[in-house]
Amino acid sequence: MKKKLFSAMAATALFAGVLAGCNTEGGSGSGSSGDKILIGANLELSGNVASYGTSIHDGVKLAIEEINANGGVDGKKLELKPFDNKSDASEATNGALKLTDQDNVLAIIGAATSGNTVAQVEVANGSETILISPSGTALNVTVNDKGKLNPYAFRTTFIDPFQGTVAANFAIEKLGIKKAAVYQDNASDYAKGLADAFIETFKAAGGEIVAEEAYVAKDTDFRSTLTRLKSANPEFIFIPGYYEEVGLIVKQAREMGIDVPLMGGDGWDSPTLVDLAGADALNNTYTTNAYSANDPDEIIQKFVKSFNDKYGKSPDGFNALGYDTVYLLADAIKRAGDVDAAKVKEALEATKDLKLVTGSVTIDENHNPIKSATILEYKDGKQEFNSKVNP
Repeated sequence: MKKKLFSAMAATALFAGVLAGCNTEGGSGSGSSGDKILIGANLELSGNVASYGTSIHDGVKLAIEEINANGGVDGKKLELKPFDNKSDASEATNGALKLTDQDNVLAIIGAATSGNTVAQVEVANGSETILISPSGTALNVTVNDKGKLNPYAFRTTFIDPFQGTVAANFAIEKLGIKKAAVYQDNASDYAKGLADAFIETFKAAGGEIVAEEAYVAKDTDFRSTLTRLKSANPEFIFIPGYYEEVGLIVKQAREMGIDVPLMGGDGWDSPTLVDLAGADALNNTYTTNAYSANDPDEIIQKFVKSFNDKYGKSPDGFNALGYDTVYLLADAIKRAGDVDAAKVKEALEATKDLKLVTGSVTIDENHNPIKSATILEYKDGKQEFNSKVNP
């Protein structure tokens, strides 16, 4: 059974969250309320990275709608308790406190970013509430900085080193790159994780890193650092970061005559990227992602149709990860045979070869999914399926 939150500090933070305008509906204290299973969603529905959170939220809602239409999980309907963390770590903590102590949810889906997920880990572990980030890729989401497993934290996406490794191998093996530069957000653990893995893998394969530069989130003028990168004559630039800055970086790089291939991670995945960079500027750019809507796989195409029927648009990677997170959780609840967090946690840990939209998932000893990555290529502002890379 879920333990009640235990400190005055937690109570103070919770009170602050309530004052900030949280929903105050309660639950039973066990993740179940009558014939319903209560699921929280702590997502970036506004703020700097709202594109990620709202995409995940749309995927989550579609999955819950489908599951409930098919009888729910063991006869119980899933009920979503959403919280907008405003793309802020403190708000994410407040949301976790509210969802666990007031709404009494069985599990929390979110956040979209690693930092806003890590901000909830202590609350999740202390209250024995399952926490699943659909897209938080940093290592410390599931394993803390001391190397200890966060027992109630899981993720649906792959980890940062895998993305960086995939990108480096793609640059060398598919594009024939020998000299690369790296341009990263120096305040982002996400960007650092991808960059470190890229550099290590690229060098180990015989490649040369000719330049490394950094920017800061919310910067808007990148021309001085791009000038230094251009002078190093790289054949390829790896830019791990989030779409708000990346869009402007790509636009300004192309305006300055930098026409080499550019590549990043799943942080590029937002329709806003095209608005910021421009469709032409994004030609000859690539990203690692969870999936492609153009992948001919039957499971993927069924999801694409369902999503398009509901929302009138093609789903992006965050839509797919939100959708898959619900199905991952529902599968574990069903196998656990009980709405008990400890039992559902054990069932999640035992997940093996579960077929989802973003790939077949097996959960490893660090609560990370073993799954494939997809390479996407931008062509005239649209993402096109390039290739799939298995772990």
